[in-house]
Amino acid sequence: MDRRAMRRPLKPALAVAAALLLAALPTGCGGGPSTSTGPAHLNWYNFPDDSGALQQAADSCTKASGGRYTIAYNKLPRAADGQRQQLVRRLAAHDKALDILGLDVTWAAEFAEAGWIRPWTGQNRVRATAGTLAASLKTATWKRKLYAVPYNANTQLLWYRDDLVPRPPTTWAQMLDMSRALAKAGKPHHVEIQGAQYEGLTVWFNTLIESAGGSILNATATAPSLGAPAVRAAGIMHELATSPAADPSLANQMEDQNRLAMESGTAAFELNYPFVYPSMKANQPELFKHFHWAPYPRVDAARPARPTIGGIDLAIGAYSQHPDLAHEAALCLRNRDNQMTAALKGGLPPTLRSLYSDPKLIASYPFAADILSALEHASVRPQTPAYQNISIAVSHTLSPPAGIEPVSAVADMKGQINDALQSKGLIP
Repeated sequence: MDRRAMRRPLKPALAVAAALLLAALPTGCGGGPSTSTGPAHLNWYNFPDDSGALQQAADSCTKASGGRYTIAYNKLPRAADGQRQQLVRRLAAHDKALDILGLDVTWAAEFAEAGWIRPWTGQNRVRATAGTLAASLKTATWKRKLYAVPYNANTQLLWYRDDLVPRPPTTWAQMLDMSRALAKAGKPHHVEIQGAQYEGLTVWFNTLIESAGGSILNATATAPSLGAPAVRAAGIMHELATSPAADPSLANQMEDQNRLAMESGTAAFELNYPFVYPSMKANQPELFKHFHWAPYPRVDAARPARPTIGGIDLAIGAYSQHPDLAHEAALCLRNRDNQMTAALKGGLPPTLRSLYSDPKLIASYPFAADILSALEHASVRPQTPAYQNISIAVSHTLSPPAGIEPVSAVADMKGQINDALQSKGLIP
């Protein structure tokens, strides 16, 4: 299949939209090309960071460049879909002001196939891969070429209250049994997890199917794999949703709603990212005394769970006027000092393996070893330019979790994924 052909009918409209956007914002995106005498002006587009860590990295790398370049940190929309939409529209219009791009870990294949980002080669590739976690590098790789340098990683742990369950469960079956027992005893018993119809629901399914020994797509990403592991994964989601473990708002819950529910004291368990730890510490100091973590529950007792990896990779725009300096700047932005700052101030797990044994990180991240272990066993979401449509098909089929009929849901999902891979049919 020629995946570029999928986008050709859209280009005129996208080009017009992007041209209008650029015309309306001649300097709002951080300025135009540098002058022949001044430092090169590099635009870095990334998720909006409230901690100040990203701005600090941009400032420190600007200073370290010795006057050769400046980095302007430009904030993308807060939601991932909005971030992707803005980048796609501007790249489709060959926007030269996009130098360094913060890509969600699921976008590399799509952007590389479209020719919107540059491959990392030579010494830039050597520096980008040295000491970097393998799973993070995989997210930035498409057709054996590296298209970005991993900036931060992320993954989920099981968070639990030791005043309710002194020993955490190791499997989904144990966790649901514990929840039923707590409910019977009249104690907080919910399992907080992302059940709304969005990317988080796809991540939950991907983690379960990979933990059951399967995958959404085959090894070459040309057809659905699914099968018995998919039926089992869908069955676990349905079992939770129809048990006392289910939060009444499960079908509408995302990560932050999970955090708030756990902090309210109604839940015993939470599957979520590390940002919940400092939040509980600040918001509920009494509950924080009983707030602990454990590895993500297994589907099979004898097989480690494979939580889905998340994070951001830094790519270089294909139309940047300063690609060499942009590569250098991206490597600076993700260097050891800046990754440490992002972890300590922003709660973002590093992609440089050696940082996980650094006493400074461990002091702030007492769960660093468990995060590293989870990342070393992590699964990657399907790598294909059609990922966005596949994710929509998965989350649509599995929503709401209480309505899942495992066998028929997987059959429906298979058909929709086939259509997405072949650019047929309509997105549900």
